[in-house]
Formats: sequence, C-alpha cells, structure tokens
Amino acid sequence: MQVKQLAVTVASGRVSRYVALRRARSMTAPNSEEHVLKAVTNSLGLLHCGLVVLGVTVVFATSAAQAQTTAPLKIGVLTDLSGPFADSGGQGSVLAANMAVKDFGGTVLGRKIEIISGDTLNKPDVASSVARRWLENEGVSAIVDLPVTPIGFSVQAVAKQLNKTVMITAAATSDFTNKTCSLNSTHWSDDTHALAAGTARELVASGAKSWEFLAVDTAFGTALVKDASEVITATGGTVVGTVRHPVGALDYSSLLLQIQTSKAQMIGLATVGNDLINVIKQSKEFGLGADGSQSLVAFLVFITDIHALGPDVAQNLVVSSGFYWNRNDATRAFANRFFAERKAMPTKTQAGIYAAVTHYLKAVAAAGADDTDAVGRKMRELPVTYFGKPASIRSDGRVLFDLDVFKIKSKAQVTTPWDYYELVRTIPASAAFLPVNTAVCGG
Repeated sequence: MQVKQLAVTVASGRVSRYVALRRARSMTAPNSEEHVLKAVTNSLGLLHCGLVVLGVTVVFATSAAQAQTTAPLKIGVLTDLSGPFADSGGQGSVLAANMAVKDFGGTVLGRKIEIISGDTLNKPDVASSVARRWLENEGVSAIVDLPVTPIGFSVQAVAKQLNKTVMITAAATSDFTNKTCSLNSTHWSDDTHALAAGTARELVASGAKSWEFLAVDTAFGTALVKDASEVITATGGTVVGTVRHPVGALDYSSLLLQIQTSKAQMIGLATVGNDLINVIKQSKEFGLGADGSQSLVAFLVFITDIHALGPDVAQNLVVSSGFYWNRNDATRAFANRFFAERKAMPTKTQAGIYAAVTHYLKAVAAAGADDTDAVGRKMRELPVTYFGKPASIRSDGRVLFDLDVFKIKSKAQVTTPWDYYELVRTIPASAAFLPVNTAVCGG
C-alpha cells in the first residue's frame, strides 16, 4: 500500500522519482525499489494517457466552440412567395433583407450573415412547421416577415417556445404586443389600432362623422372594425353599420348597394390583398362616391395595390402608412436602390424588413452574441433607424413611429411613375398606437 501511494505522489508531481527511490530503500518490504520503479512507471504512463485524452478533449471542445461562433448567422424570411401577398412581400421581402445585410457589411462578430427564405403557402401549420425546422435544426437565429394574422401568431408561438427572435413586419393585429408580447418578439408593421383607430381619429376630427364598414369576415377584419369604431364613437362620430364578405369573394354588388343607401360619409374598407383590390374596382364600377358624398378609406393597402389599380380607379382613396417611398430623402434613397433590382417600389412591409434586419444586426453586435434575451434587450435600448423619422421599440416589442394619412392622386396629378400618394396629415405615434398593456406585458 505504501508503495502504491508513493508511486501516485511521483505520478502527480508532488515528489521526484529520485526522492521516491530513496524512500523505497528504507521500506522493509522486499524488492521495494523494484516495486516503486514499476509502480511509478505505470502511474506515469497512466498520467501521460490522461493528459493525452485531456488534450484531445480540449482540442475538440475548442474546435466545437470555434465552429459554433464562426457558423453563419442565419435570418429566415418567412413570407408569401406564391400567393396573394407575393407582391407586397415575397421576393421583395427577401431582397430587402439582403440589402440590409449588404449595407451592414455582410458579417457580424466575425460571422457571415446568411438570409434564407421560405413560403408560408398562407397556411399557419405550414408556417409553424417551417419555423420550427429552421430554429431547431438549421441554425436560424431570427425570423422576419410573416404575412396575415394567423401565420404571425403561429410562428410567434414557436419562436417563444424555442426562445428565438421573431420580427413581425407584415401581419397587422395589435394583439402581437397587446396580448402575446415577449422579449424575443417585435412588431414592425402598421398595426390594426394605428391603421384603424389612428386614421379614424384624424378623419373624424376633420369632419368625417358618419361611417360604415365593409369588412372581410376574419379576425383581422373584426379587429380593424372594432378599433376604428371605438375611436369614432368616442370622438363624436357614428357607425351606421358593418357588412361582411368571405375571403375570396367575387361579387360585392349587394354589399355596395347597402353601403350606398346608408349615406355614410366614410366607407371603411377593413379588408386586404386581392379582396381589397376587387372591392375598390367594383366600387368604381358601381359609382360609389362619384358625386363626392362618400369616400373610401383603405386601412391596410400597399403601393403595389395602388399600382395594380391605377390612379383612375384608386383616385381619392384615403390610405395610411408608416412608410411611403417618396416621403423624404431617406425613403427615396432606399426605394431607388430597391427599384433597380425589383422594378417596383418597396411596400411598407418590405421597407419594414430592411429596418428590422438592420436593427437586429446592430443589436447582435452590441450584445456581443446572438443570445436571444440579450439581443431583445439591446433592440429595445438602441434607437431605431427608420428612414429619416424618429422611431424606437417599446418594452412590449411595439415599434413606434409616426404614421401618415394620404389621398391617392388623380391621373393628371401623377407626374412621376409610382408617385401616387398626396400627404394629408401626420398621426403622431402617441396617438396611433395603443399604450402598453401593463397587466400582460408589464411596464
């Protein structure tokens, strides 16, 4: 037992081999010196093997850590690549994200930045499946875009469960920050409250007292009508009624007749996409508002929708937007670069993606890693660069900026291609967006 202990002390470096041998000679056990030599040799061999294994382990651990930190930082654009929102998002969304990466320099913290894209097929289950695959298996750190409310909710839930960053730049419901807020989620698009309530408040103040709504029969349409109606009645206006249509309706004549006979001054169109375009076209054919007694208000409309309609059809339509390509020098500079690639001016969704991706990358750089919580905090701390206008991110993830109310120009007024909007008034962010829901989201 003494020999073994002595051998271990040699192997561990606490005594030298020479000292051990001297001690061994004083031991009464026979052949002590021989036993010590053999034990020491074996122990040193084991120690050497242990050091070799430890060295290999350290090398592998270091290599793994280096591989992890040098792997590309992946951002997924989950959008509508083939359906009714492909013009307002689609490949234009992918282009906007890539422009942001290029302008940022292509790398962050020594890691290459990579943009990938996927098609939601406008199905929440498809969107959530793609999101889960990206976040769990393919190393995606953040997801952006997300057209329509059900898709936004489904992907927001997956991202929250996996604690990954999600930036909603297309779906519009204010519930993303009012009810399902989280540190990993930010909402960049003009939300339903800002579009409906903010716009309605400004128009009622200007004398538009009586309203009727034509709404798509979905949660999105219901939210727009609810938010606008509350503000209209609270500020002295009246809501005559609401008529609803299913998604993908083709004939709106009976609904338009009801609206025309109501004599409401403002017709709020709480619908979107192809449905909105068809409603506006048929309203024009029906002569709705031709005598100037009624005006159409489109709460969620894109520049691509107006371009498809043309000013002859869309003339005098009232719209609201947080981004318009010809608003100032910053919007024009971005839009002209975008147009050179896409041959279309950017929508507010596509502009929002550029701003969101840029801000996310700044937050990653400031946090020193793509850790979701750290990045979420930095996104709220840093000022937002939003095309020449002040912007910030609130604690609940709501991106705050002023909205503008526009009226669509007549064909004679359009002197520059794609320049369809005429500024009417600006809605301050404080009047456009709901306050923080402290009961759900804290302060």
